[in-house]
Amino acid sequence: MMVYLELFLVFLKMGFFAIGGGYAMLPLIRAEVLGHDWMSNAELINFLAVSESTPGSMSVNMASYVGLKTAGFFGQLAAILGVMLPSFLIMLLIAIFYDRFIRNKTISYVLEGLKPVVVGMVASAIITVGLEVFFPASEDLVYGSYSFIISLLIFALCLLLNHYKQGPITIIAIAGILGILAGVILPL
Repeated sequence: MMVYLELFLVFLKMGFFAIGGGYAMLPLIRAEVLGHDWMSNAELINFLAVSESTPGSMSVNMASYVGLKTAGFFGQLAAILGVMLPSFLIMLLIAIFYDRFIRNKTISYVLEGLKPVVVGMVASAIITVGLEVFFPASEDLVYGSYSFIISLLIFALCLLLNHYKQGPITIIAIAGILGILAGVILPL
């Protein structure tokens, strides 16, 4: 029972401070998940890739996976409820008091002040994940010693496809196929 409450409270805290979306929330998710020893850094990085290529919110996908891995179905439910409850409550309050929010200068200033914070959190997530993908500390990732080269090739392909205005579905599908092929063909 205690693990369910812990999952709920940890993801509730993340939900309240997840201003800016999933990438801004990633440093919080990483700190909490690694701090509670719910999974390894490599598992977290791998699931980040999976959660980005599946439908739905990244934060809900991450909460779902961490909760399921940590405490089964009810852990999954606790984590999802925890991460979703703050957004639901905040949107409910905004809907109720919309007229007051729209004209309130203090709220406008707070939201303007949060913009650089969100940029910083997203940059932190990019740097942290990029370092782990391109310069892994261990050989427990899918590609072993080839991870840097494969990741760099997939990244270059994504830039090329983006330059030719290909949609994200095409980019994700091709990168996924290349990643699977590299994991199967290249020796570990």
